[in-house]
Amino acid sequence: MEGATQARGRMPDFFIAGHQKCGTTALYLMLNEHPQIFMPEFKEPRFFAPELRPPLARETRDRPQKLESYLALFADATADQRAGEASPQYLRSPTAAAQIAELQPDARMIVILREPADFLRSFHQQMVASHEEREKDLRSAIEAEPSRRANAGDSFLPPQLLYSDHVRYAEQLRRLHASFAPEQVLVLIYDDFRADNEGTVRQVLRFLDVDDTVALEPVRTRPLKAVRSMWLHRLRRAVRRADYNPAQASPFARVLSKLVPKRVRRGPLSKAYRSVAYAPPQPPDRQFMLELRRRYRDEVVAIGEYLGRDLVALWGYDKLD
Repeated sequence: MEGATQARGRMPDFFIAGHQKCGTTALYLMLNEHPQIFMPEFKEPRFFAPELRPPLARETRDRPQKLESYLALFADATADQRAGEASPQYLRSPTAAAQIAELQPDARMIVILREPADFLRSFHQQMVASHEEREKDLRSAIEAEPSRRANAGDSFLPPQLLYSDHVRYAEQLRRLHASFAPEQVLVLIYDDFRADNEGTVRQVLRFLDVDDTVALEPVRTRPLKAVRSMWLHRLRRAVRRADYNPAQASPFARVLSKLVPKRVRRGPLSKAYRSVAYAPPQPPDRQFMLELRRRYRDEVVAIGEYLGRDLVALWGYDKLD
């Protein structure tokens, strides 16, 4: 298998394997600036997690489904560069680690973990923004999980909407370590990345055996705004799809794309639209966040013991009662 892979193209040397909403985009962007590192233009190809792809998904440049197409993403990497990719879905996938290890047993895996309740709140906002979650209220979305799980086999429910599956941190790391030696896995904590961006990135560079003295510009991703009008939010995405891929857009979106040019949409009309469609992020529901922390306390204890770090204290789980 390895020889066949090398004949077809180059496999990545490392993977940013998870989690979403934990700084993986910022890390991807910063590593992409390092001269000894090559990362493809597209983040999240998700090649090794086919079970987490949307139903009926087609192969595209940024979502390859064939090995040759996937390896083509790294064709421009030079021999003296470390090639890598960032698909934070791999940590949650039950099969990704084993598939990667089969093709690239020497791969290095980077994982970032975030306090569960805060992570789920941010992830839910992302799911709403990407049109995968219709329930804008976090409590309602999580309380719907049992019925969603019961009906998952009879619907096109995206598996990422089963929220508790995301925060099984200890189980996920055990699965990763079953395929890779401890020295091949770097586990970072989101709080450390936020508090010391530069120091954490240098730790990653040393892990990848590249020059850790290269100055990299810190990247801060902007928080998502709350969706005020789901209809307008979906309309905006439909029109953007019509701009770049008319064949996959609805007739209405194609007409609107032609009638309202981009230059008009980017002017005063854009500001008016955003003021109606979006609102500043809502403060968290403190009572529900407390409920979530109590629900996932055992998970935090388990991952803390697994990593040998007091995450109970770091994340405030020692002050729940």
